[in-house]
Amino acid sequence: MGKMLYLHGFGSCGEGKKSTGLKGYFGEENVLSPDLPYAPLDAIAYIDSLLKHEEIDVLVGSSLGGFYATYFAEKYAMKAVLLNPSTQPWSTLSPYVGWQKRFCDQEVFEFKSVYIAQLKTLEAEVKKGTYLVLLQTGDEVLDYTKAQSLYNKHKVIVEHGGNHRFENIDEYMSMIAKFRK
Repeated sequence: MGKMLYLHGFGSCGEGKKSTGLKGYFGEENVLSPDLPYAPLDAIAYIDSLLKHEEIDVLVGSSLGGFYATYFAEKYAMKAVLLNPSTQPWSTLSPYVGWQKRFCDQEVFEFKSVYIAQLKTLEAEVKKGTYLVLLQTGDEVLDYTKAQSLYNKHKVIVEHGGNHRFENIDEYMSMIAKFRK
């Protein structure tokens, strides 16, 4: 079995509660969780390089990372676990153009307006990938019904309550393990 690649969301880091939980369950050596570049096309190039040089059998993406995971699940007909995924980041992230701070360490970064256009070019039709989509109705950032509709031909779990951070991912580890096989 290959490795799992965790793709974090906007303004986040590779090392956080979700990646730590995945490493705790699946083993540190079996989960890659890099810090992704801020520029979408740079992030795509970086992820593509990892996929070409590592044995990765499943993607796990949270929020913007879920959007990126979808792009690659479609490109390479892969499996992807999506946690409150962003389905239209060019729209939901447009208010964040400008200077931002990462949630994980307060590092300052610039989210440029050109990134919005880059995100739009990465939209993928959901046809070839295989998805396990975990959504929470209490997501205060994204409308979970958009992802529920987009991935409706796949396994979609909608949990009442929760939040955008999907803090109880540990409750879904055995489901992720089963999906991965």
